[in-house]
Amino acid sequence: MPHISSTLAVPSASDVPQHVAIIMDGNGRWATHRHMPRVAGHGRGVEAVRNIVEACAVRGVRYLTLFAFSSENWRRPADEVTFLMRLFAAALRREVVRMHANGIRLRVVGELTAFSPRIQRLIRDAEAKTQHNTGMTVTIAANYGGRWDILQATRRMLAASPAMAPADITEEALTPFLQMSFAPEPDLFIRTGGEQRISNFLLWQLAYTELYFTDTYWPDFDAAALDLAFASYRQRERRFGRTSAQVTNGTAVESPVAN
Repeated sequence: MPHISSTLAVPSASDVPQHVAIIMDGNGRWATHRHMPRVAGHGRGVEAVRNIVEACAVRGVRYLTLFAFSSENWRRPADEVTFLMRLFAAALRREVVRMHANGIRLRVVGELTAFSPRIQRLIRDAEAKTQHNTGMTVTIAANYGGRWDILQATRRMLAASPAMAPADITEEALTPFLQMSFAPEPDLFIRTGGEQRISNFLLWQLAYTELYFTDTYWPDFDAAALDLAFASYRQRERRFGRTSAQVTNGTAVESPVAN
């Protein structure tokens, strides 16, 4: 069942974000600063993924979404893209075994038809293997773009209801067709590597997400760095349009404004 949009209802809040979304930036620069090939940084980045998945699970995060490969990343040098595809395939084979053993469910979102048949098969097998796990859900956004997500959701919605009137196009109607409809909207967005952009990531879903930017390159982002992000999150007052007094009193009202 799709989760309700934060523009329509006030979600519950806790000291630990229920859903963390991360842009894992800085792999290439991490390697360059060490006079290593850029691809070496991507290899170390996989190790960081493993550590952060474990750290999030231990801290009680329920959903972790990682931006692994954007629809714009195809513009990178061909040899780097080729290496990333090989790394993706290897990680799907190796890391899924570890996730499954720890009760973690894996989801992959994005325009997956752009990948090779082999990678598509590995994705399907990984999702099938972990689909009944009840622990944390880890979602990999691969060949994903936020604008594409909204467009594909709109097209699928209209294809499902060709006679839909304009007045019937609401957030509730669109939400089930979004790539992340199975998860609540992110509570905390983290971007490593020093850039302060969301770079076409989860444009719809990040409407009320707390944003956290760090200069730390992704290969160096560890459990201690994650705790700093969580500490920053705990200092935020998440009002969702309410006043501070309403937040203090625990007032959680749904928006009366119709779409």
